[in-house]
Amino acid sequence: MRQETGGKRLETGKEKKIDDCLKRLKHWTVVGFLSLVSCLWSISCGYTTRPGLPTNLRTVYVKPFDNQIDLTKVATSREDFPIYRHAMEVDLTNAVVSRFQFTGLMRPTNPARADARLEGALLEFRREALSFDASQNVDEWRLNIVVSVRFVNQRDGTLIWEEPRLTGDVTYTTSGARAESETGALTKAIEDTARRIVERTVENW
Repeated sequence: MRQETGGKRLETGKEKKIDDCLKRLKHWTVVGFLSLVSCLWSISCGYTTRPGLPTNLRTVYVKPFDNQIDLTKVATSREDFPIYRHAMEVDLTNAVVSRFQFTGLMRPTNPARADARLEGALLEFRREALSFDASQNVDEWRLNIVVSVRFVNQRDGTLIWEEPRLTGDVTYTTSGARAESETGALTKAIEDTARRIVERTVENW
């Protein structure tokens, strides 16, 4: 009988240890799950906070960009200027609208309903040689797009910020495994310019 009692006590002690382990495991599982949820929530909300935006500015009208590029220079200086893309100002306008929609910080709308207005002009675009191959042919270029931008509070006409020469750029190669067309590089340069415009609008007041 004593041996049986001792055995039961031993089993009971083991069961308690097992229960304690299970409780601890359950606790840390819950803690880990909550930490994961918190992390995912913070990531998903990265584009839903309003870091520097006044609460009364929630919608924006993106006015179509003007094209003030000097086409005579584009036609006569092939080294500095890339292939001209027709209606590039339209592509830039659409890229800015898409970037606002992506961030979710301001909703693009028509001018009658917008709290703010973003307007600008396409001033120039050019390319710079960065590196050469053994035959002294350019194999890496930097493509630059320069714009002027103004951001206005439409409710009271206040100029919130202005940038006379904001530049977007992209680097691309014309040879090797990473070779890219100039047309594709220009699309990326437009997207980079749009990203800089929107970031300047929502983050750097």
